[in-house]
Amino acid sequence: MAKVYAFDGITPVVHPDAFVHPDAVLIGDVIVGPDCYVGPCACLRGDFGRIRLERGANIQDTCVAHSYPGVEVLIEEDGHVGHGAILHGCRVGRNALVGMNAIVMDGAVVGADAMVAAGAFVKSGMAVPPGTLVAGVPARVVRTLSPDDIAKKLAGTRMYQDLARRSLATMRLVDPLPSEEARQHQHAQQAEHAAKGAAAHTQD
Repeated sequence: MAKVYAFDGITPVVHPDAFVHPDAVLIGDVIVGPDCYVGPCACLRGDFGRIRLERGANIQDTCVAHSYPGVEVLIEEDGHVGHGAILHGCRVGRNALVGMNAIVMDGAVVGADAMVAAGAFVKSGMAVPPGTLVAGVPARVVRTLSPDDIAKKLAGTRMYQDLARRSLATMRLVDPLPSEEARQHQHAQQAEHAAKGAAAHTQD
């Protein structure tokens, strides 16, 4: 169970098909849509403005999303936010990517299919053109992305959507194993159990 806090009478909303890691923190006006992934130690703090993740978006480990009063942080469908990024009062467009440790400031809009390079600083009010790569401090347009660039980005986002499903199905808190040999033994037992189950199903 994630650390989810109501604030001023507003409770975060998490779709049943989304995965929010138990060590993530959601406060107040946060809406996480279906097929989304929220990584460990991410903080989505909706105590001033709303934080919204649309279908299939992901926001990864140690990311921060926050805003000024009355201003929404929006990650549109298939948006992808890499480890350690900071989003403040901004919008990440459909199928756009914000790279690791990048910062996107108030009023900035990352256009659809655009990419913000790792470590970039997107200043307040900047409009990143759709389908472009921006990089640097402050961020500037480097080039137009190719259809192959955009397709590879979407493939990476699909991996996180699958990760959300796998995490919902299999992630649980456990004690560590004492050795690799113990893990190999565990895997052998699991394989044997699965084989017996398959054989029983065939006989039915």
